[in-house]
Parts: sequence; structure tokens; C-alpha cells
Amino acid sequence: MSRPPAVPITGQRLASLAWQGLALAAVVALLAMLARNGAANLRASGLASGFDFLGRAAGFDIAETPIAYSPRDSNAKVLLVGALNTLKVTGLAAGLASLLGLAFGVALRARSAPVRILARGYVELFRNIPLPVLLLVLYSLLAMAPPPRAALDLAGLGFVSNRGLYLPRLDWRWGQGGALAGAALALAALVAIWRLAPTRRAAQVLSFGWLGFCGLGLVLSVSGLEVPRAQGFGFVGGQVVSPPLLALVGALGLYTGGYIAEVVRGALAAVAPGQAEAAQALGLSPAQTLGLITLPQALRVAAPPLASQYLNLAKNASLAIVVGYPDLVALLGGTVLNQTGQAIETLGLILVFYLALSLAISGLINLWAARQARWAAR
Repeated sequence: MSRPPAVPITGQRLASLAWQGLALAAVVALLAMLARNGAANLRASGLASGFDFLGRAAGFDIAETPIAYSPRDSNAKVLLVGALNTLKVTGLAAGLASLLGLAFGVALRARSAPVRILARGYVELFRNIPLPVLLLVLYSLLAMAPPPRAALDLAGLGFVSNRGLYLPRLDWRWGQGGALAGAALALAALVAIWRLAPTRRAAQVLSFGWLGFCGLGLVLSVSGLEVPRAQGFGFVGGQVVSPPLLALVGALGLYTGGYIAEVVRGALAAVAPGQAEAAQALGLSPAQTLGLITLPQALRVAAPPLASQYLNLAKNASLAIVVGYPDLVALLGGTVLNQTGQAIETLGLILVFYLALSLAISGLINLWAARQARWAAR
């Protein structure tokens, strides 16, 4: 495919670039002046400024930590714990919302009237409930679950009680750091495959092969399965998913899934009917037509609105403070801010984190959409 012709550099373009550079310099100068005046006012008021507080001991415990943490650790470690908790919530909720949105979006265009009515009921119900209300409702329902002594037994593999969901836990030979490094390398290799593969079919074949290889590596690295069991007034072994995390992931998934379902429905409607008719004429089943013909084309159309929904989900994850889940906003903008009094620095770090997260999500979706468009043009 030929490259687009280069844009010639004319006098008008040079003038435009010069004016843009002057505007950028003016904005930077204004921000620098505001920062200098703010620092001077803080010093005059006797208030501390700067990021020295990140090196001081936090002095408080955190209920849920994905990494090792103690109150003797620094506030920088608190920032890391909060960021990882936020990423965990965002990832789990995005996965749930994607599954629900895809399933109910396809169901909205089903031939069966009861299926369409059920899907429409889900979309209209969860799209019209305010997210904080839905979050509090789910959290209250989880609090009404039976106590540990009367917990629901999940076929001997776990339990459900008002203390959370207890599930089996895999023991890794690699340890936590090795497992995280291996997952990061596997994800990087998968991204490289989709970026460098010449065709979509080649990318799919290579991806399935790589995922199978990674799955075999995971199976070989598992040293055992630790199943939770009842003991005393609680449970031992396994891993627990706390009620705040369950409520948060469930509320975000149900709420965003309703919007994604409507996006998928609209994208499927945008695909020309002749595509499905041609696929059926070739003998493809309805499921094959959906998976191989209409859905890939619909997802290219749905990429921009889907990006908006995932961005909203990531930002709505800050509602974790409503149910007491220790995300970045609750830890850094709550406890650390109250202890240090440095509102500008703590809130600035939160803003930078969410800006970076939003740009990363938008960039990944844009890269995927651009790749799909290039494959479609070949």
C-alpha cells in the first residue's frame, strides 16, 4: 500500500507552527508563574509544600493490598498500593462489562422476541440507575449474605458469606514477582504479534499459539491448589474477594455493560445486511456469520464509543471510596491528605495518574482500531 504524500512546508504552515509554538510557550509561562506564586503563598502561610511527604512513613494500615505493605512503609508505597488497587478494579470491571455488553448487545438484535425483551430490560434498568445508588444497593445486598457459620458452599471449592467470596488459590513456583514479570512479558509479546503480523488471520493464529504456550507455562508453574475451608468463626486458606471489591466490580460492570450493549447493537445495525446474506449463501451458520463476518466489522465501527465507555469506567472506579475500598483516591486523597495537609500535591498526583490511565486506554483502543482498518484495506 502506497504511503500518503508528504505535506509540503510552506510559508503559511511555518507561520501556523510559529503561532502554535508561541501559544504553547505562553501557556507554559502562565503555569510556571502560577506555580511560583502558589509556592510563595504557601511559604508565607507556613504550610509545607513539595513531595517530601512521599518519603515519610505512612503510619496506617491498609485493608487490601496486592503487594506486601506495612504501616512502616512510605507514602510512596501507599501511592503504589492505591494505583494497583485502582488498576485491579478497572481491569476486572472492564472485563465484566465487556462480556455483558457483548452478550446483551447481540441479544438486542436476536430474532427471538423474549430474548430481545430480556436484553432491553437489562439495558434500560442498569443504564437508568445512578451508579452510586447501584453501588450502595449491591454492597447492602452483600452485607445481608449469611454469616460464616451458615455460608453458602460452592460445591466444595469456595464459600459465600457476608465477609466476602472465598475462592481457591493457585500456588506459583515463580513467586509473586516472577509471575508478574512473566505476565508482563507475555502481554508485551501478544501486543507485538498484533502490531507486526502482516494479516489479521496470521495475528489470530500466532496469538492462539502464543496463548496456548503461555497457558502450558502457567500449568507447569502451578505447584498446588489451596482450597478454602471453614475453621472456627471464619475460613482459612484460599483467597478472599471482599464485599467492597465485589460490589464495586459488580456495579461498574453492570452499569457500563448496559452502555456497551447499546454501542454493540448500534454497530451491528451499521453493518450492511448484504454481508450476512452473503455469508448465509456460502453456508455459514448464524453463529459463524456473527463471529466471522458481522461482529469484526461492527467492532471497528464501535471503537470510538467503546473507548469513551472504558474511559468513563476507569474514572468511575474512583467511587470506591463510597464503599470503603482502598483505591488511589481513598488512600492518597483521603488518609494521606488528612495526615499531611498537602492538598495540591496529593490531588495533583491523582490527576496525573488518571490522566495517564485515560491516555493509555484511549491509545490502546486507537491502535487496535487503526490496525483493524489497515487489515481491512489490504
